[in-house]
Amino acid sequence: MTAEFVDLRSDTITQPTPGMREAMASAPVGDDVFGDDPTVNRLEQSTAELLGKEAALFVASGTMANQVALRCHTRPGDEMLLERKAHMYWYEAGAPAALSGVTCRLLSSDRGIFTPDTVIAALRPVDVHFPRSRLLAVEQTHNRGGGTVWTLDQINAVCEVARSRDLLLHLDGARLWNAAVATGVTEKEYAGGFDSVSVCFSKGLGAPVGSALVGSSSLIERARHVRKQLGGGMRQAGIIAAGALYALEHHRERLVEDHANARFLALGIADIPGLTTNPALVATNMVYFEVESQPAATMVERLRQKGVLVLATSPDTIRAVTSLAVGTESIERALELLREVAASSPG
Repeated sequence: MTAEFVDLRSDTITQPTPGMREAMASAPVGDDVFGDDPTVNRLEQSTAELLGKEAALFVASGTMANQVALRCHTRPGDEMLLERKAHMYWYEAGAPAALSGVTCRLLSSDRGIFTPDTVIAALRPVDVHFPRSRLLAVEQTHNRGGGTVWTLDQINAVCEVARSRDLLLHLDGARLWNAAVATGVTEKEYAGGFDSVSVCFSKGLGAPVGSALVGSSSLIERARHVRKQLGGGMRQAGIIAAGALYALEHHRERLVEDHANARFLALGIADIPGLTTNPALVATNMVYFEVESQPAATMVERLRQKGVLVLATSPDTIRAVTSLAVGTESIERALELLREVAASSPG
């Protein structure tokens, strides 16, 4: 993507920083399938310690981390409970059914956050006619909820009710780093009640590739086997693990800048006639806004022609995401072009 574009499509579009590139170029490597890549081993150990778990597994993507966890926790015919617009259901290509033979029980929510009562109401009776309710998944932060953050009390409440019903627990923590920065609650505290947690290095942290799955040593041993089955065994992976490790050590605290830029963007959008958003609901690095004067897809294309990249998420809704790649000056430029496009008729 050329430098003149303000790219707000996602926080996955970040480029490695010079320090990260240097770390990747000089990383010691080995064969990770044999377990002798020192950089991968260091990344896995650091991630596990940070989240308060026994072990971690480096994988190619957040989707792989989530689906490996699901495969480890369930057997074909089981049912997973998760929010109706969760990433594991919405954006992972039908993988629960295709890879694990698992059905999804979808939960209603308030911007991605559901209650213990919602979980209880969704549980199946023990009966030969029904699938076995086996796993509850939580997404933190919640993407399609607007980058919303579960409080620790909310997470603990649903974990408690899940445990009382013998459910296993998985946290899709692709943007767990953002939640920790936004609230001051540590990643370890958020992860405490879960059997497994996935975290992503290639979104807000800015690494070019990679996620991790964390959990007990026995879970990760099983997960390593599943990763191999899925074609995810990597060889001299330290080259990319070094980027993730650099991101983990250097880019977590700076996420506060992305959150500030998202609030700045939301406040500006709220003042543009024809666009609607609520800045008070912007908790992290995502801004969702509604378009009144034209279809969202039309506005996305017109903005692209002007040099601003965003995504339409419904016929009348657009998502913009701030990241390491977008500074305050770029946000100002994006707002100027948003005003221009919103004020003119399409076509």
